[in-house]
Amino acid sequence: MKRIIIFASGSGTNAENIIKYFHERKIAEVTHVFSNNLRAKVLKRAHDLDVQALHFDKESFYDTNEVFNILKDVNPDMIVLAGFLWIFPKKIIEAFPNKVINIHPALLPKYGGKGMYGHHVHEAVIRNKEKESGITIHYVNENYDEGAVIFQAKTAIKSDFCAEDVAKAIHDLEYKHFPVVIEELLFGNEKSDKNTK
Repeated sequence: MKRIIIFASGSGTNAENIIKYFHERKIAEVTHVFSNNLRAKVLKRAHDLDVQALHFDKESFYDTNEVFNILKDVNPDMIVLAGFLWIFPKKIIEAFPNKVINIHPALLPKYGGKGMYGHHVHEAVIRNKEKESGITIHYVNENYDEGAVIFQAKTAIKSDFCAEDVAKAIHDLEYKHFPVVIEELLFGNEKSDKNTK
């Protein structure tokens, strides 16, 4: 069975959705959830779903091989960043080529980069009176939100939308598409590189 590891920094609704999706499909499993935030709700969500949940600090992520060695031991088929806010170490990216992916709550290259996450993105979209937004699933490299795009999906932004309305629309896209794209990447479905409207 294919193995997935999720990295998340916050609530973990995407992580929970992915865990449940593959639990039902029984073709892959999320073996671990890693978080850099000891108070992140994602750790409890993982625990409640019988998935190993691990917290780590900057030293064990960047300065030592502690996290790196755990990843090598598990040898995941995919490392999924779902609301993870730290730059990923080069040594991990190089050890798992084309196996580290991220989801971003906007249509990259718009609204990407350091500090552009969650409500910051949605507020910028509203402030700039965008007519559409969406999600981007992309490979991870050494820079924020600059890896090759795998998949994008769009949603219309109505004139009366506030940032919370955008967030809901984006979450709906994330829940619908993220697990499916992960499955397609794991099992070589060619549909994974096609955009949908």
